[in-house]
Parts: sequence; C-alpha cells; structure tokens
Amino acid sequence: MKSVINAQTPAVTAARLARRPLAALALCAAVALTLQGCMGLVVGSAVMGTLAATDRRSLGAQTDDAAITLKGEGRAGKITGDSGRVAVTSFNRRVLLTGEVKNQQMKDEVAQQIKTIDNIQSIENDLVIAPVSSLGVRSNDALITGKVRAAFIDTKDLYVNAIKVQTDRGVVYLMGRVTQREGKLAAEVARNAASNIKKVVKLFEYISDEELKELVTKPDPGAAKTESKPN
Repeated sequence: MKSVINAQTPAVTAARLARRPLAALALCAAVALTLQGCMGLVVGSAVMGTLAATDRRSLGAQTDDAAITLKGEGRAGKITGDSGRVAVTSFNRRVLLTGEVKNQQMKDEVAQQIKTIDNIQSIENDLVIAPVSSLGVRSNDALITGKVRAAFIDTKDLYVNAIKVQTDRGVVYLMGRVTQREGKLAAEVARNAASNIKKVVKLFEYISDEELKELVTKPDPGAAKTESKPN
C-alpha cells in the first residue's frame, strides 16, 4: 500500500543524535556504506552486530530479496548504460525502483525486464525522467537515510531492522512488515528526521497485532530446517 506524507520541520537535531551513540553509529554507517568507502565495511559490520532487532521476513524472503536486488540492478544497468541510474530495493519480495532514466520507453523497459525475475510479488516504479543525479545529491540521500534510521533507533516501539529505508532525490521510502500503529509512527518520525526531506512515501505491508505476536514468538521454519539438516 502506497501512502505519501509531506515533510515537516525536523524534530531530531544533531545535538540529540550526538547524545545517542547507537543512533550516531547507524547514521555514519548508512553514509559510509552508500558511498562504498572502505570504512563502510568496518562501521557497517559494527552496526549489524549491535542492532539485534528481529527481521520480520522469512529466511527465504531475505534470500530472495538479495537475489532480486542483485539481478535487478544488473539488468537495469544493461538497459540504461550511462543514460540512467536505477536503484532496486526489495523487501519481502516487493520491489521499489528509484533513480533516473532518459525517457518513458526506458522506464517501461526497465520495469518489464525486472518483472521477469523469479519470486517478485509486486513492483512500484518510481523512476523519474531526468538527468542522472550527481554524487552530491546521492550523498545527501545517504545522509537522510542515516538520520531516519537513527531516529528510528531513538524511538520507543520502533524496530529499525523491521523497516527498510530508501532515499532517492530527497524522497524517503519506507518498506517493511508493520502494524498500522507502527507504520503511522514510523512515517511521523521519518518526516521529522531531516529538514531537507521532500516527502515520505509509505510502501508498507501491513500485518495485524496478532500476526506480529506470531512473528515474534514463532521460529522461522526455513531456519529450523537448515539447522536440523544432517551433515
């Protein structure tokens, strides 16, 4: 389900983040990883080891998401070449396409090619017809993503690993399996995380409170099967 919320005045300040070491670490990691710096690998690993929030996808869905992202960006790149930039974000087999393409034909062709990848349930095509964004714009997007994730860490009843944050050209996209209450809270927190956010787009898969309890208490069948597999 897609929902858009306009950004408002930020409620999370740099000083507040500085008082939250874990939030600040997440912010640094997001920027470093997006810019593909060497420090990104080190800081990113530290964050992954520190943030123990539960991922609400099955082991199979996580594997599929990684494959969809890799294959999708590879196929998109063959179509666009230097004339476009396509970011493929997949969460629980639901795919978001962001970036720039030179015309409508290229936009449609990218979506059609990615639809042929196995296990995709849906595609949200938010590619824009525009010149490829600069490194400065993408660096700013990485900073926004880091601030949003840091704000989630700093908010009670939000679990950062349950929500995927993707920022493109100042637009923040939120994906994940959340309850209605969590989705509303996440959107409010996100839109106040930085002053240069243009809007927040919710692409959540909503679940009930009862389903959430089952996810928290029920082990992943795929993981259990893997552990019990004989050598």
